[in-house]
Amino acid sequence: MITHEKVRLIDENGEQLGIVTSREANEIAASKSLDLVEIAPTAKPPVCKIIDYGKYRYELQKKEKESKKKQHTVSLKTIRIMSVNIDDHDIEIKSKKAREFLEEGNKVKVFLQYRGREIAHREMGMALLKTFFGFIEDIAKIDKEIEQEGNRRISMIITKK
Repeated sequence: MITHEKVRLIDENGEQLGIVTSREANEIAASKSLDLVEIAPTAKPPVCKIIDYGKYRYELQKKEKESKKKQHTVSLKTIRIMSVNIDDHDIEIKSKKAREFLEEGNKVKVFLQYRGREIAHREMGMALLKTFFGFIEDIAKIDKEIEQEGNRRISMIITKK
């Protein structure tokens, strides 16, 4: 499959064998019952290596899997407060849940849905979200300040310090 006339050849131990024709490189690989793999096709001349291709693929998959294990995706969890007239104990319970989400490494979006005539008292909603943040401010910081979302909703985003 290698169409280049001459290639720089590297053997299975990583030693350079020099510049040879692609036919010679294929013969050397066949004599060792290994595969000839083009490593750097853009180099002048292209670099080919004699390796066991199945083993090479296995090693790549193993490295890929290992790097995926170390990744942690941050997701956005939401906590909804249904009314301005919520009890302090209920806010405490919701803040404990937010604390759990933060300790897992997630971001938390807290939003308050105004109902009925509560919309006339927006300052109460702002105070409620500030009170909510007061319960978890020892481990959290505000990522996105309290802002209006649409007509009947305010929200803020919190992340771990």
